[in-house]
Amino acid sequence: MSRNLANRAFPVGLVTLLLASVAVCAPITAVPALALSELQGAPVAGGQNAAPAEAPDEAAPEEESPLEIPMPDPLVDRAAVGTKDDQIAAPEVVEPVEVLTDVSKIPESVARMRELIVEAAASGDIERLRPLLGKGPTQTQVTGTGDDDPIATLKGLSGDQEGIEILAILLDVLSTGFVLADKGTPDEVYVWPYFAEKPLSSLTPPEKVDLFRLVTAGDFAGMEEFGSYNFYRVGITPDGRWKFFVAGD
Repeated sequence: MSRNLANRAFPVGLVTLLLASVAVCAPITAVPALALSELQGAPVAGGQNAAPAEAPDEAAPEEESPLEIPMPDPLVDRAAVGTKDDQIAAPEVVEPVEVLTDVSKIPESVARMRELIVEAAASGDIERLRPLLGKGPTQTQVTGTGDDDPIATLKGLSGDQEGIEILAILLDVLSTGFVLADKGTPDEVYVWPYFAEKPLSSLTPPEKVDLFRLVTAGDFAGMEEFGSYNFYRVGITPDGRWKFFVAGD
């Protein structure tokens, strides 16, 4: 009886051993063989000895556009120029000046007064001008210090005590051409020299020669800067009254 039990026990133990062997070997045979490259990339259980995960690639920087140099502003601001041009007034139209030279074609009273002034100045005696200068409200306007005596004023303007220089200037002024200024108005007057009523920029070369008989080149440059003729001039009204002998503007 005990032998039979022993004989039974042996097959049972063998079966148990085989089952254990199968249990041990099953996991080994169930895992397929992996290549080395696959093993290097496979995760390791438990997280041990695992290669650190590669950080995600940083976002590639956006491609920068090339640096653009700003275009300079135009040298001329067309809008500003247009506005400025609109504000500039149209140039004043200068009417042509009629230069007169023939004293026989002017009123006789005017020609006569001119002749008397010339005769007095040529005499070298400044006192001969006194009766021609008038008195009171009709007295000739003379440039000077405001002295009540026009002869004293003229002497004060002269470079010499006798007034010879001012008489010479008076002769030179009356030897030039002349113009009728303010024609058709109550202020109408014949004016010597004609430069007084004509823009300097419009003078012809022969007219400049006439002017330089009265003034120097330096005087002329000063007149251009001033804007007009500003030396001595004589005015005689159509009725023959000596209205002024003045200098300046």
